Amino acid sequence: MRAVRRLRNFWILWVTTVVLACFSNAVAQASYRVTDLGTQGNDNMAMVMSVNDQGWTEIMVGNLPPGQQDSIFGTLLNGRALIDVDGFKLDLGTLGGPDSWMNWGEINDWGQVVGDSETAVPDPNGEDICGFGTHLTCLPFLWQFFHMSALPTLGGNNGQASGINNRGQIVGFAENGNADPTCPGPPYPRNRIQLPVLWKNGNAQAQALPTVDRDPDGDAFWINDQGQAVGDSGNCTGTIIHAVSWKNGNASALPDYGTGSIAQGINNGGQIVGTVGSADNTTQYGALWQNGVLTPLTLLPGDFGGIASGINDKGQVVGENFDSNFNWSHGFIYQNGVMTDLNTLFPASANLFALFAAKINERGQIGGMAMVISGPDKGALHAFLATPTNQRMGRSVADVVPTRPQSNVRVNVGEQHLSRFVLGHCHQ
Repeated sequence: MRAVRRLRNFWILWVTTVVLACFSNAVAQASYRVTDLGTQGNDNMAMVMSVNDQGWTEIMVGNLPPGQQDSIFGTLLNGRALIDVDGFKLDLGTLGGPDSWMNWGEINDWGQVVGDSETAVPDPNGEDICGFGTHLTCLPFLWQFFHMSALPTLGGNNGQASGINNRGQIVGFAENGNADPTCPGPPYPRNRIQLPVLWKNGNAQAQALPTVDRDPDGDAFWINDQGQAVGDSGNCTGTIIHAVSWKNGNASALPDYGTGSIAQGINNGGQIVGTVGSADNTTQYGALWQNGVLTPLTLLPGDFGGIASGINDKGQVVGENFDSNFNWSHGFIYQNGVMTDLNTLFPASANLFALFAAKINERGQIGGMAMVISGPDKGALHAFLATPTNQRMGRSVADVVPTRPQSNVRVNVGEQHLSRFVLGHCHQ
């Protein structure tokens, strides 16, 4: 009942000063208390994509075909966007179609949530922007006051909302209705121009943000409380892609090595994280940009590539590495110049091997996705929330499982996963 009472007061901004003070030394923490947020219904995968400063999480759940449950390129069979407050999960519903989802997505400290949802209307151009194979129109949404409402596009049929700050400013992308000459022909899942967007005037109007280098397409992934946004611009296939920051409506390309980059998050101090291709175009690294300087993040041993997807105001960075088969392999935290596998900081009792760390809040709490190590759900992918603690850890997950375990999902169920990524748009 406590969770229900809190939900009734969702839009009262909680006083967090005392709580934040209790976690002011989060950078120095050596271990985490891990909460297994599980899955939902018949879905055997769940992933936290955003965590606000109250510890409330936005979760995506769904299914993929057998064998694709932890693959970057897995095919979505179904999906829903949820929120979790103290273990109470609430399905956010849809805009009339069967599925809702998120192109990263966010829950802010007011409990407002953004993402994307299918409608019941077939896309007249045959696009499949939500990515479920239904070819229904896909619209950006804002969920608040227990209600999901569609956000306007730029005149096209589709869009997605990715970030919302504590001022209620929302960013993402929207179509303008024009054909995109850089898209291949059918059956490619998109064929219209997608532009980065800021929703303003009470979210009743979509404002197109500029791209760089005359790029035809773009996407804004995150926005801080000062209104600075980050994302990318490029072409339809992602063969051209630049990390971009927007300030006062002006676009600036972030430095890279000429082989592509994407900006995924920005804190209130202006530090930016994302991913960047190496100069020889053989490797993808997590990236940190600060004061105009790019720092590629080292990979954990044995990993093939990485993405830095979240950063808090203390400068703690979280992200995920993938292996040479493009399966998620390790969630990480990067702080004080040191890269650390989260599995060395999770107690063995957590029974979860961290594959993906999406975001970190100001309390140092991390949300992401982990594989169940043992028991009846062995091999399933669960959402988790990790909270810094001063308690002695004893043996870590990495001590018990020194290498990434193999998925053991039952053949009769599928598994879900994040929208496609790797350098190239994660647009469907």
